[in-house]
Amino acid sequence: MINYPRLEPFNFLGLGNQNYQKAKVVIFPVPYSSTTYWKSGTKEGPRAIIDASRRIELYDAELKKDPSKVGIFTMEELEPSKSSPEETIARIKKVITELLKDGKFPMMLGGEHSIANGAIQAFYQKFSSNFSILQIDAHTDSRDKFEGTIWHHACVMRRARDLGTPVTQVGIRSVSEEETEYFKKKRIKSIFHAPLLPINKIIVTLKKNVYITFDLDALDPSIMPSVGTPEPGGLGWYETLDLIREVAKKRKIIGADVVELCPIPGMIAPDFLAAKLVYKIISYVM
Repeated sequence: MINYPRLEPFNFLGLGNQNYQKAKVVIFPVPYSSTTYWKSGTKEGPRAIIDASRRIELYDAELKKDPSKVGIFTMEELEPSKSSPEETIARIKKVITELLKDGKFPMMLGGEHSIANGAIQAFYQKFSSNFSILQIDAHTDSRDKFEGTIWHHACVMRRARDLGTPVTQVGIRSVSEEETEYFKKKRIKSIFHAPLLPINKIIVTLKKNVYITFDLDALDPSIMPSVGTPEPGGLGWYETLDLIREVAKKRKIIGADVVELCPIPGMIAPDFLAAKLVYKIISYVM
């Protein structure tokens, strides 16, 4: 084999000598965008996150350690189904189920928010109702059906609640009348609208085991313009980290996804922010 200077490998953080067996964290990229409602391009999100992550400093100055040493393995991208959202969700569920059997911490990169359905189904299969979902998002994503499908990204938390899984929603600043009536009917109170972020009250609503689903439009467009449906008045970087850090301290985070990055050509800061967010979640959990 020819020996010559090479760039970092194309995996999360650009790590050399990946080892699945030894890794505690597995990065699972899902470039899916079939039910995107407005601005398309979220299928490019996982690759943009991985590319940007190769420029992250591995040493975490806040934690005073290198979290990558726990072992991080990046899987190849999932091929989404062209037949239906249900088929893509089934493929995701199968992969996450295997990762959980192998004792890994799954970190899924999207792609649009509907991919969270597959992960949530896999966690429900393992934990039943003994876990809750922390959704950090601008939208409640709780419609029953949208654009002809119940598996639209606007319906993902409705499907989670249909399973019987408790959902806590944070950073919300956009909700439909249909969803509002649903929340009233079901007496759902675990919704925290931006700009309020009462961390202790949020944590009280969460069970011991927590799955985090992070839609990047939860963040303010001033720092995260690269999303399909930006909403003004979003969360800031440090308050977001404060929330995740405290949840990691007081609950057990069992998996996570970061979704809805829609890269803007020539604008790299949002891609780097998304990659750094993924690394900070891993850092706090591990």
